[in-house]
Amino acid sequence: QVQLVESGGGLVQAGGSLRLSCAASVRTFSSYMMGWFRQAPGKEREFVAAISRSGVSTYYAESVKGRFSIARDNAQKTVYLQMNNLEPEDTAVYYCAADSRIFRNPSSSDNFNYWGQGTQVTVFS
Repeated sequence: QVQLVESGGGLVQAGGSLRLSCAASVRTFSSYMMGWFRQAPGKEREFVAAISRSGVSTYYAESVKGRFSIARDNAQKTVYLQMNNLEPEDTAVYYCAADSRIFRNPSSSDNFNYWGQGTQVTVFS
């Protein structure tokens, strides 16, 4: 069983930064593709970023490219999402996701079996 715990959310002014963390309770963290998704009120959950098992490959939604950065520390069993130049449109609950299967489309939430409880990010102007 995989448990994911997010932290680092909060209230920030537009243009500011936050770093989200997701700690995994899993035996072989390096076997898991990791992703971040978000869901704003009244909207569907959407892909934000993903990172391969080794950390070599990263994937981003167009809306966050150049502003967000995903990274992982396999020794610490943690994945991070550095969010810079935040905009009010980034306001959402951010979820960490994991899966050990091999798949080509890390932007689909259907490919991830394990999810954290979410952390709220609120950006005000």
